[in-house]
Amino acid sequence: MSLAETAGKIGHLDDEARECLENCFEATEVCEWCADECAGEGEEMARCLRLCRDVADIASTHARFMARNSNYDTQLAQLNAGLAEECAEECGRHDAEHCQVCADVLRECAESCRNMASGS
Repeated sequence: MSLAETAGKIGHLDDEARECLENCFEATEVCEWCADECAGEGEEMARCLRLCRDVADIASTHARFMARNSNYDTQLAQLNAGLAEECAEECGRHDAEHCQVCADVLRECAESCRNMASGS
């Protein structure tokens, strides 16, 4: 079963929340990949690596809070959006493919988190 199919079965999520949940899991995956790649590229990638790890942790936590209908998902959405935007900006400064892919995914994640938070 795909993530979209699973998220579709969580009854308390509206369309914006489902999109946000899916984007958070995608952000988690791409940030883990980007951080791993950055780890082998030297000190100039240290900030990118740290931000990616932070996003991966917050995005996965936010997705879990949404899935269990936590009262704190809106606050986490706002935190995640800000962190994702900062990380996307940092990743966007680097030419590496993993950084560019990560930046694109994070911009989308930040937008969906902001949309979800404003709808709550």
